[in-house]
Amino acid sequence: MTSIGLTTYVGPAGDHNDRAMQAVRLVGEAVARRSNVEPTVIGRPVPSDPQSWEIELERARGPLEDLAARIEAVMSAGQLPVSAITRCAVALATQPVIARHRPDAVVVWLDAHADINVPDDTETGFLGGLALSGPLGWWDSGLGAGFAQGQAVLVGSRDLDPNEAEHVRAGRIELVELGPGLGDRLAEVIAGRPVSFHLDCDVLEPGVVQTDYQVPAGLSLDGLRECAEAVARSEIVGVEVAEFEGEGQATADELIDALAPMFSS
Repeated sequence: MTSIGLTTYVGPAGDHNDRAMQAVRLVGEAVARRSNVEPTVIGRPVPSDPQSWEIELERARGPLEDLAARIEAVMSAGQLPVSAITRCAVALATQPVIARHRPDAVVVWLDAHADINVPDDTETGFLGGLALSGPLGWWDSGLGAGFAQGQAVLVGSRDLDPNEAEHVRAGRIELVELGPGLGDRLAEVIAGRPVSFHLDCDVLEPGVVQTDYQVPAGLSLDGLRECAEAVARSEIVGVEVAEFEGEGQATADELIDALAPMFSS
């Protein structure tokens, strides 16, 4: 198995509250216990002050650039980047680096939301809503891009803005809906390609862990493991866990246990 380069990002990234900047360490520590690798911590917590995406991006730019440099170093060393990150917007820094090293990969994006708004059509101005569209090159974050159309797959996204739903309908991005046969359907869409795996914890059923958003009809931990098993049929080139605000029905260790198939592939 490829050695893990473990990173915990504790800095700002368009936060609605301060909880993820504190709780993310629990996720990093859970991965550390499983992998016996100490995390490198990037950034520092700062009080949240929700603003428009431009202001939030500039506030986070320095630590996000530091994180991108860390992921670059991990991948250049031939390690698997595994990251505990506060918010989905942190992927603006991580995913372009993975794309540069592995342009053959597909991003598998587990999230109750699609995160494919762009600055011209965002209804909320929330930086997190632009988190995947940036690495896809649909707008310029200044942190890079690299994944082309057809190289991203949404999983479990069920709270889509109208423009995001239109992207799905038009086939600009694939959506694997939750339900029977999830693992096999996901594996079919991946089609053997290398995978960069992104988990937003709000894809889970509300209450499994604490999250900013509560969107009903989500994944169980068993369903999450089914996704991990499907992804593990392919080469894993990146793993990140975002939007964890605290333990709920499950602990951080139980959350990471559900992802175990990817760490042993």
